[in-house]
Amino acid sequence: MKVMPLQSRGISDSRLVLGCMGLATNWDWSPVTNEDRKRAAGAVEAALAAGITMFDHADIYCRTKSEEVFGEWLAEHPGTRERIVLQSKCGIILEEEGTPGHFNFSRRHILDSVEGTLKRLRTDYLDVLLLHRPDPLLEPDEIAEAFTELSSAGKVRHFGVSNMGTAQMRFIQRAISQPLVVNQLQMGLGHLDFVNQDVWVNQQKGLGVHFGEGIVEYCRTEGVQLQAWGPLEQGKYSGKPIEPGDEAAERTVRLVNGLAERFGTTPDAVVLGWLMRHPAMIQPVIGSANPKRIEACQGAAQVSEQLTREDWYRLYLSARGDRVS
Repeated sequence: MKVMPLQSRGISDSRLVLGCMGLATNWDWSPVTNEDRKRAAGAVEAALAAGITMFDHADIYCRTKSEEVFGEWLAEHPGTRERIVLQSKCGIILEEEGTPGHFNFSRRHILDSVEGTLKRLRTDYLDVLLLHRPDPLLEPDEIAEAFTELSSAGKVRHFGVSNMGTAQMRFIQRAISQPLVVNQLQMGLGHLDFVNQDVWVNQQKGLGVHFGEGIVEYCRTEGVQLQAWGPLEQGKYSGKPIEPGDEAAERTVRLVNGLAERFGTTPDAVVLGWLMRHPAMIQPVIGSANPKRIEACQGAAQVSEQLTREDWYRLYLSARGDRVS
């Protein structure tokens, strides 16, 4: 039986990840509220009840409040830290008055960001740290220095990236001694370029694909866990009203609902299961903080095992809106 790259490295065997971007209720600099605490508790506890033990953060989420409110919950539940995997991201600087939004992979920023994350999460270490989005001004040797300091101090156990292509990963990997263990990318029925880039090689249609040539194959070859952000497509195929005239979405929703009925599960589980059926062992990151929505995802692994090749292609072609060519 195939296992995920993170599982093979002894990091996590959780097939799903809870994305913690929306644990707080807004993106201003206001302090954490009781509403935030209630929202976070509901989401985290629903995830654990669904068997999800990996949680994905970033220092910018809700301007640090998502990490802070999670840390408060964690402090109130002793013994939980040892049972979960915490992942966070750094490298994005949000726009402020007089300062443009930008990216920063400097040694100093990486170190300072991790210190802030650890303090907010109320933990001594991160299981995984990701570089959030590519920084055109990055210096691999600076990243290497930061990673070595964090690893030596026991503050970060594993490292990875997000939204990066093959050449960028190789460029960083040549300088660092730690293997990159994760690449988090946008993938799902509504974002099919990770499949289209392979199907449309040597075709005119492939000229419009910009996912990153060879990144899926590279990650599979190097044992890098592919994580998918935004895989539920904000409910596009599992309950959200369809935009008028979107025949592909209407057709795909009918297919999703039919498979959900056939398998005795939910449309959300089918949408995620389609992604997890891919042999890359993709790990979806669920972005919802709604406990009912999180609960509805827990059958995804079973769906991935039940989907036939024909089922998978029906969903792919329906969402794509055409035939194999």
